[in-house]
Amino acid sequence: MNIEAFRHFFGYHFAENRTLWVYIAGLSEAQYTQAANYSHGSIRDQVQHLVSVDDAWFGDLRGSQLPGALDPAELADREQLRAYWDRVEQGMRNYLDTLTAEMLSSKPLTGEDKDLVVWQVLLHVVNHGTDHRAQLLRQLNDLGVKTSSQDYIFYVYENLV
Repeated sequence: MNIEAFRHFFGYHFAENRTLWVYIAGLSEAQYTQAANYSHGSIRDQVQHLVSVDDAWFGDLRGSQLPGALDPAELADREQLRAYWDRVEQGMRNYLDTLTAEMLSSKPLTGEDKDLVVWQVLLHVVNHGTDHRAQLLRQLNDLGVKTSSQDYIFYVYENLV
């Protein structure tokens, strides 16, 4: 398996998360916390879910104690949430920097996920992010925010080497 392909794919994940944040940063507090009856609720709650799931999967891959789900009140302030998201992203980047071909086919997880291999988890994390970003883009659109596509191919076009 191609380790650089996984690093590239996560480059897409990180870039799309940062683009999403640009849209979120311009929201009023009322828009940011407005209740929604779909998925994980408000934009704040959706973002907190997205980042906490990234943190949990990579913590599991590293063999770290899994962090609990974020309490929306715990990181209600956008600056705190953004700082937390930056720390999670850096931890993910650190893990990806140490990734080897042998690790991709290993099964380091326990419990119900014990049969998953690393490459499956990595693909899941990016796919999960795409799913929730799409939900968030819809919520933002409903609030009148002009957003752009998060299609992977556009990331590729912008990052050809």
